[in-house]
Amino acid sequence: MPWSTPFDEPIALRRSGQLVTLQQAADYIMKLPDKTQQEQRWQVAVEHLINAAETGGGWLMFARIAMLRALNGDGGES
Repeated sequence: MPWSTPFDEPIALRRSGQLVTLQQAADYIMKLPDKTQQEQRWQVAVEHLINAAETGGGWLMFARIAMLRALNGDGGES
């Protein structure tokens, strides 16, 4: 599944905008400070994004859920 694959529903960001594709979600994480990227919630999201890109299928849904959980966990958007 290509990184340009869209989520079933876009992920709305609190401040503005949305994440539509796997690539946009990965880019969002890469723009976070290194320390934030190393937090478990973001590591889980990265793992699920990679699984979705490599495997497809149900992983796309899991990647979306992992991103939502990371964005909303402990302080929300970083």
